[in-house]
Amino acid sequence: MVADLHSSLQRQFGFDKFRTGQEQTVRQLLDGNSSLAIFPTGSGKSLCYQFTALHLPHLTLVVSPLLALMKDQLEFLASKGIPAASLDSTLTAEQSQQVIADVRSGTTKILMVSVERFKNERFRQFIGSVPLSMLVVDEAHCISEWGHNFRPDYLKLPTYREELSIPLVLLLTATATRKVKKDMAQKFSIAPDHVVQTGFYRPNLDLKVAPVTDAMKNAQLLHSVQKQSGSGIVYVTLQNTAEQVAGFLSQNGVSAVAYHAGFENEKRQQIQSDFMAGQVQVVVATIAFGMGIDKSDIRFVVHYDLPKSIENYSQEIGRAGRDGLPSYCMTLANLDGINTVENFVYGDTPELSGIEFVLNNIREESQNGQWELQLVGLSNASNVRQLPMKTLLVQLELMGVLEPMFSYFAEFKYKFLRPKEDVLAMFQGERQTFLASIFEHTRFKKIWGEPDFNSLFQHYSCERSRVVTALEYLQEKQLIELETKRMTEVFSINQTALSRTELAQELHQYFVDKEEKEVKRIASLVRFFELDRCLSRNLSLYFDDNQSPEQCGHCSVCRGKVAKLEYSIESHWPEDTQLTSVLNGLSNHLSSNVRLPLTIDTYCRFLAGISIPMFSRNKVRQLPGFACCEQFRYQQIKEKVIELRVLD
Repeated sequence: MVADLHSSLQRQFGFDKFRTGQEQTVRQLLDGNSSLAIFPTGSGKSLCYQFTALHLPHLTLVVSPLLALMKDQLEFLASKGIPAASLDSTLTAEQSQQVIADVRSGTTKILMVSVERFKNERFRQFIGSVPLSMLVVDEAHCISEWGHNFRPDYLKLPTYREELSIPLVLLLTATATRKVKKDMAQKFSIAPDHVVQTGFYRPNLDLKVAPVTDAMKNAQLLHSVQKQSGSGIVYVTLQNTAEQVAGFLSQNGVSAVAYHAGFENEKRQQIQSDFMAGQVQVVVATIAFGMGIDKSDIRFVVHYDLPKSIENYSQEIGRAGRDGLPSYCMTLANLDGINTVENFVYGDTPELSGIEFVLNNIREESQNGQWELQLVGLSNASNVRQLPMKTLLVQLELMGVLEPMFSYFAEFKYKFLRPKEDVLAMFQGERQTFLASIFEHTRFKKIWGEPDFNSLFQHYSCERSRVVTALEYLQEKQLIELETKRMTEVFSINQTALSRTELAQELHQYFVDKEEKEVKRIASLVRFFELDRCLSRNLSLYFDDNQSPEQCGHCSVCRGKVAKLEYSIESHWPEDTQLTSVLNGLSNHLSSNVRLPLTIDTYCRFLAGISIPMFSRNKVRQLPGFACCEQFRYQQIKEKVIELRVLD
């Protein structure tokens, strides 16, 4: 069998041998054992599922968090002649239909989707009818609440796996502490023997922490970049910083471009292509750039601002030197940006009043033991950002208050691509009668029609799911064009659990604990950069790898340069009278438009410049004083607001 695997690797992928950890992972999967693979960034995690999928009888379903990751992997698979596809928001209706047809026919071996795709009732109808061999979860640390990039929708993956009866699971990640590793494996019942972790230590990466004031950052950056011969990435926190720094480098003769999520998709793709082709030397980017970038000769990675966490830092420097040649990783470090990183955390903690609003909405809007949710509307009304709203709903599921039943599109409409009579003539007996009933109970406005599901149920006693399946089938056969809008999630409610008086407080405490955990993670990052012991060694230990040398000899600490991070300049508070005035202005502006009470946290977020739904809806960013204290840390702002007694 060894010879067979190696000849297959050579024949299909053109590789002479497996990298460390790959063969063990593949063998475990082919022996029917679900596995967790933890390899450093750029060490070939993807090959584990790509190779295995070719030796399994049915479809391999890959859940990936980023479109860029999917596109890169699809391009690689296409270059090897491996039939793979994705279902994502960039596809036209015709392209989606072709993907579905190829999966149904068994032509496609690998299908890539985002976790959000499972909320789509049309997708679940489709994937439930297809035999599946393996579920692959890329960036699997997203499933752990102890991880640095927790995504609440990932928590539902074990349930989806059970519902779809998928026999085999492969979890892939580059960054997992011991606690995260245990959590991931437990959720999918992966035995400790089937966790494959290769060494984390990268002997070719030179790690340097350079304490620097804000005023000197650009000069230090330019000096460092000009010394490098190859391409590199400069990571920043904010979008406008990306543009300013790229502009500065360009003016000083460096081929540099900015990259961030605010750019159109087409522009981002062009920048990425230019970088991959060596037409641009430096990309100055927010963390939106880099996931899935498979460029082996990145010679340097610079953190212009502090990264969000040790996990983020390790992922980002891991994009350098994948060819094994010496590469340079420098952090231009001070404490100026610490408040910006922390404010991302504080903005995601819902206020108690927002949680109570959601619970009251469930109580008041539910009918016959069911509650329907449209995420954007409830997020705006409750003043809870969409990501924490998803986390809140998952917590309500875990507490037994809600149980997800199904999702549907509030708006279904279709138009005929062939005359209605011709469509009906293609079917016979009950199927023809059923389709005729759908068409009869459709409200047409000119050429587009909306099926009336309630009327269909009353007159034909057919479930909504059968109507959806029929319309999907007609679209696949290109007899109609189908459009869907306004995703609605339906939950059943446990009234006893919902009526508990302490429920809102418990949920709020969960978010406060989560906030504290994230702020501690940022403090750990600062402690890491100020270490007086080998950086490479401590980075490996953080990720539960004890195999690295005690002293690497290629980090700034080993060279005798221990960093001490400081603030560049002393910040000064606006006058108390000015702060009171702008906060009163905020109160007056919101008093007539907002049903929720204004709290200390509302005022703190205004002064810190943290965006929340209440501010976006009411154009608060335009008010005098918004973000006037953004140079201070959130806890300092909170102490100041309490001192001002604006709520008395």
